[in-house]
Amino acid sequence: MAQQNEIYSIPTRFRKLEKLHIVFWLLKDLSWAMLWKPIGIIMIIPTVGAALLITWQTRHIKSEFLHNLAVVFWIFANAYWMIVEFYSTDDSLRFYTAIPFSIGLIIIAYYYLIVKPQEKKTVKAPQQ
Repeated sequence: MAQQNEIYSIPTRFRKLEKLHIVFWLLKDLSWAMLWKPIGIIMIIPTVGAALLITWQTRHIKSEFLHNLAVVFWIFANAYWMIVEFYSTDDSLRFYTAIPFSIGLIIIAYYYLIVKPQEKKTVKAPQQ
């Protein structure tokens, strides 16, 4: 029995935004590491904005949508953590990052434990 290799492709306009999103995220995290507060705070907007747009663009592909939605929650947690480190002396506030991180993990678990097994069951035989 020959193994089928599925081809997965993303439109170029989506890939361009994904690559730009990485640049935004790296700039935000570099600013965090270097304690460049104004730049770090400003970079939250394009980083979250790009993540939301990527998630919206992939809403019709369950796997991509759910993974990208988990990334949105990861970035929210990451941004909140950065703000706490920049502007608070209460170290216990960072523990609230567990909420969006956990939501992201739940989304990923939902995909791998429920959605993906269902998709495997409904895979159609190749048409002749």
